[in-house]
Amino acid sequence: MWLCKANLLGGKTGERSMGVGGQQTEAADVFSWEEVQKHRSRNDRWLVISRKVYNISQWAKRHPGGSHVIGHYAGEDATEAFTAFHPDQKFVQKFLKPLLIGELAATEPSQDGNKNAAIIQDFETLRTQVEKDGLFKAKPLFFCLHLTHILLLEALAWMMVWYWGTSWTLTLLCAVMLATSQAQAGWLQHDFGHLSVFKKSKWNHLVHKFVIGHLKGAAASWWNHLHYNHHAKPNVLSKDPDVNMSGVFVLGSVQPVEYGMKKIKHMPYNHQHQYFFLLGPPLLVPVVFNLQNLNVMISRRNWVDLAWYLSFYIRYFSCYVPLYGVFGAVALNLFVRFLESHWFVWVTQMNHLPMNIDHEKNRDWVTMQLQATCNIEKSFFNDWFSGHLNFQIEHHLFPRMPRHNYHLVAPRVRALCDKHGISYQMKTLWRGMTDVVSSLKTSGDLWLDAYLHK
Repeated sequence: MWLCKANLLGGKTGERSMGVGGQQTEAADVFSWEEVQKHRSRNDRWLVISRKVYNISQWAKRHPGGSHVIGHYAGEDATEAFTAFHPDQKFVQKFLKPLLIGELAATEPSQDGNKNAAIIQDFETLRTQVEKDGLFKAKPLFFCLHLTHILLLEALAWMMVWYWGTSWTLTLLCAVMLATSQAQAGWLQHDFGHLSVFKKSKWNHLVHKFVIGHLKGAAASWWNHLHYNHHAKPNVLSKDPDVNMSGVFVLGSVQPVEYGMKKIKHMPYNHQHQYFFLLGPPLLVPVVFNLQNLNVMISRRNWVDLAWYLSFYIRYFSCYVPLYGVFGAVALNLFVRFLESHWFVWVTQMNHLPMNIDHEKNRDWVTMQLQATCNIEKSFFNDWFSGHLNFQIEHHLFPRMPRHNYHLVAPRVRALCDKHGISYQMKTLWRGMTDVVSSLKTSGDLWLDAYLHK
């Protein structure tokens, strides 16, 4: 049985406790935050949801979102993240019930660490009101039209070269149309991956596999595990995979200094704002993502995702090998990925890369998300070009909200930020992109200074 500081906390309450692995025994324990925070190692993890303490040590490996995303909250209050990610919380309770080992002592605050209780309360009030106002309800026509324009681009691209021929001009136009279709399909799979279209999660998961697998040639499981980690702890070093650059880039103001002081020089980081144009946008999708997808599907034996992945290439090569031959079809696909990669990198990095990147500071949900995200101005083009991820702040605060409602909740979010003195950054599209390069240069200069002088 897990031990608690019963004497210090006033004894036990209720009639239930848990053994190792979350098995129920006879009495419920009460815990201090100090006790909860002792259980944050890889094989010993507790977390708190709505003041209830859960032992997730054994179950984390079976977590549908992956063990890392839930493990990031070990030793912490995970209430806000739990609410943000799970549309049907009553359904999830049946998984949580066997893991319950007790609750926080009555003398303990509901939040831990540096989390601001007033912000947490105001945001919960906002989230409840937004849900009552129907802003979590999707408009089926919006997503149907979005899917239609993706399929139309795919069909027109193929019909154009099939009917008029494979000249260089038509091939280039075909590649641009396919890259546009791929980029827009990327935003659409993002919607289904966040469970923001259908009421039932299983329908979101099914269509997600179709869009990311058959329309894009990628694995839903790969995306889920990476992307939910990013949302759980955005821009947190060692927790957010999007800022894990494997030593190719140093980001923010903390990591460059640490690398410099340790004399780490895997790359000439003071020139990273220049080699970014060679290694970032051109290679991420066609090389890095493709290798990651194959590794995830094969190593984890995820044959369902592999079947969807193969269906994309069977369809693609069936359409384009008769027109271009095997070598030409492969070259066309790589060029399409090359174009799509530029689009994807600039859109995704302009919202996060110039923002605060640091180690875990245990902030509340709103503060953590706002420090790591910024918005790009609304316009018809910006909305379409970025898949409405120009409203990155609102998306991170309400990841299950359908994207067509971001602009409706934005004024309320901004009012909340103004009330609590939280910076709410809004930029032009051009400023967002140039800030990516300038932030890389600033980080590179910090590394060089620390490398030479510290």
